[in-house]
Amino acid sequence: MRNATLKQLRAVAAVVETGTVTAAAKRLNVTPPAVTMQVQLLEEMLGVPLLERTGERFHPSAAGREVLAAVSRIEHALGDCSAALDAMKGLNAGRVTVGIVSTAKYFAPNALGAFARTHPGIEVALLVGNREEMITALRGDVIDVAIMGRPPMDMTVEQHLLGPHPHVMIAPVDHPLLGRRVSPLALAGMKFLVREPGSGTRGLMERFFQGAGIEPRIAMEIGSNETIKQAVMAGLGLSFISAHTVAAEIADGRLAILDVEGLPVVRQWYVVKRSAKRLTPPAEAIAEFLGRRGSEFLPDVPVPGRVDAADDGEE
Repeated sequence: MRNATLKQLRAVAAVVETGTVTAAAKRLNVTPPAVTMQVQLLEEMLGVPLLERTGERFHPSAAGREVLAAVSRIEHALGDCSAALDAMKGLNAGRVTVGIVSTAKYFAPNALGAFARTHPGIEVALLVGNREEMITALRGDVIDVAIMGRPPMDMTVEQHLLGPHPHVMIAPVDHPLLGRRVSPLALAGMKFLVREPGSGTRGLMERFFQGAGIEPRIAMEIGSNETIKQAVMAGLGLSFISAHTVAAEIADGRLAILDVEGLPVVRQWYVVKRSAKRLTPPAEAIAEFLGRRGSEFLPDVPVPGRVDAADDGEE
């Protein structure tokens, strides 16, 4: 693999991304035979097929997927190098990719906007996904830094605390349990609207109910906090959710927070980077900004019960 060339690697990636040799050649501004030759040379060197044909389109083999992952890391490393060299030349420029778990989209854009106003030459790209998707993006160096809850345990990372992240039980504004403190057992048998598996909020909800000895009645799995909020307003069920996602609806009187014993569950927000990843000066600047001022942008939500910070986080 050490003798592989960038042309060969990019040829394989282009064929997979476009599906055909002809389209890959057009993207790379070369002839189709040149693309075919680069792919064949790399396959001969590695001794394994990298592409498989299904109908009229090419797809990566198992070995091809490994090569594509390496190509992605190489391209990001080259991009980082280019941005670092620009910074060394005194250019107020560069590109930073920030990954955020979906729950963080209720405050992170405001924080990134504040950074962008003080660094107008730096381009900030945003990638939104659930917890598992952000961990994958960190591992593959698809993003420079991530805003998330509990940092991943299966890789070495550097983390900076942003602030507390409370999780609450939301209900329609006419729910009969509103106005009094209730035991989690009072929720048994009620319908719940939950996030998809892989979401940190889902995992935190499951641990809360396990601790209370309750098997929640799942009415719907929904991959969008916005849809969950609308469904709760419509009376389709209750939901365990980040308080930061419902700040506007609580303030407007469109949703209510139940006062449940053991809630809120409070975790933490972190800015996370992979320790082995060398950040460019623009990425270092945004990580430092978020660590220093990120807490200013957290929504202020009146939450029933006592809010004590815990030592880890979810999203």
